Amino acid sequence: MSVKVYERILDLFAAEGINTLYGIPDPNFVHMFLEAEKRGWEVVAPHHEESAGFMAEATSRMTGKPGLCIATLGPGIANIAGAIMCAKVENSPVIILGGQRARITEQRVRRGRIQFVKQARLVEPSVKYCASIEYANQTDEIIREALRAALTGTPGPAYIEYPSHVILEELDVPEALPPEAYRLVNQGASAQMIEKATELLRAARQPILLVGHGVHCARAGESVKALADILACPVIQTSGGTSFIKGIEDRTFPYGFSENAIDAVVKSDLCIAIGTELGEPLHFGRGRHWQANDANRKWLYIESNPKAIGVNRRIDVPLVGDLRAIVPQLVEAIREQPRTPTAEFEAQINNEKKRLAALGETAPSGRTPIHTARFVVEATRAFPKGGIMVRDGGAALIFQWTYSQVKPNDIIWNQNFGHLGTGLPYAIGASVADGKKRPVMLLTSDSSFLFHVSELETAARLNLPLVCVVGVDYQWGLEVGVYKRTFGKGSAETGVHWSKDVRLDKMAEGFGCYGEFIQHEKDIGPAIERAYASGKTAVIHVEIDPVVNSEEMPSYDEFRTWYAEGQQ
Repeated sequence: MSVKVYERILDLFAAEGINTLYGIPDPNFVHMFLEAEKRGWEVVAPHHEESAGFMAEATSRMTGKPGLCIATLGPGIANIAGAIMCAKVENSPVIILGGQRARITEQRVRRGRIQFVKQARLVEPSVKYCASIEYANQTDEIIREALRAALTGTPGPAYIEYPSHVILEELDVPEALPPEAYRLVNQGASAQMIEKATELLRAARQPILLVGHGVHCARAGESVKALADILACPVIQTSGGTSFIKGIEDRTFPYGFSENAIDAVVKSDLCIAIGTELGEPLHFGRGRHWQANDANRKWLYIESNPKAIGVNRRIDVPLVGDLRAIVPQLVEAIREQPRTPTAEFEAQINNEKKRLAALGETAPSGRTPIHTARFVVEATRAFPKGGIMVRDGGAALIFQWTYSQVKPNDIIWNQNFGHLGTGLPYAIGASVADGKKRPVMLLTSDSSFLFHVSELETAARLNLPLVCVVGVDYQWGLEVGVYKRTFGKGSAETGVHWSKDVRLDKMAEGFGCYGEFIQHEKDIGPAIERAYASGKTAVIHVEIDPVVNSEEMPSYDEFRTWYAEGQQ
């Protein structure tokens, strides 16, 4: 069949089940945008290319498929660079299409070229694959190689550049190939390795599942739940809590921020690690809480990248491949020998329920401005059942790890890179991927929210069921804390405070959203309910205590141990 290059691009991504495109239309891609919309794709144009990258990443996390975004030549690529780097560190398969001037512009010896820079050289260090389409008939092979690279081993971003002279050319091509025809799909482990893993599982007396955000991004919760049910064991979340798996919320404890998680880790004789790099927030699986019983603990590690095996710690049985294929293999291997929950395991579950209930009651109350812990408690108590939770912020995020009163099945936050400002774009991308059906709550702070506040218009334009609950202390809370710890309380603090005339609720109204201003804790929940009832994207401006937010972060000492080499 004869098609234009831009039509073929859409065909190739559609064969992967991708039907959402983010970006500000580059002159090279205006034809593709119109064609995508004609085909029924969701086409979202934000106000900043970095937002487009974050939205694409969130869509990838919600679908288990690569996210797709574009950036205009020159400044557009500069703008999206932060999102590219973020996708690399967050292990997110995002495909970035970049516009470029005709290739003759690059090859000539000229000075003063308008809106031109050699982009590929700048992007290449931050992606798994980088290529420029020199000839139209390279389109299939290069897009397939980008998808192959983004999805093979540790996932990550890929960059494809389209010079303007290529994208409107004609191609005579067959139907687009399905994924399994050109790359590995659902790669399982060998029978020999599954047998070794089964021996470990059957011998273990106190196993734990260590579940990273890779399980959420792969949408593999159902099979992981089946394994947890058979093993009747605790499920330990990485990095302060990722998404909870439906049906096993009560047995899921956040590593390092729950005494029951620490108890389960210390006593475990087998750790089944799934969807995690075993990185610094886990003390590489060998330091801190893991040390006490390390000599007696076996490790079974499911990992897509064979080069990762044994890097951060010794592994007894590595299972290399797609966790979506390997976890069902394990379930099938031990299905006929389910374990009976131990009294110790049941005690951990009961203790965790009591711990969470106590946190809700002991969070300081009756203060103005509102204590950050109470802000989190009241906001999360009003979280809609079945909703999507998006997290952002610095100090406020640390309070969220400790005081959240809900266990959503979908939580999105920037946990590896620590990139502030991702919250609003993530919320938009997650809601678009969800079909704009479920309610979304963004729980964040003012410093992070202001990064991409212009995307409120994008959310309002899309009529997303999104409520942004923003704790406002008019400062960079973490940085103020650093000043105080470094120079003492009462010392000068430069560059970390701003005007208390800022009103995010009024700003929201200016974007066509619903807004409320809150100064008392009792008003937080009702305001959130009114916001969802308004039928509009909403912003709840909640004044929180700046002293608390900079000086009283819960579990801050635990958080500091994430920097395992002591370099910060």
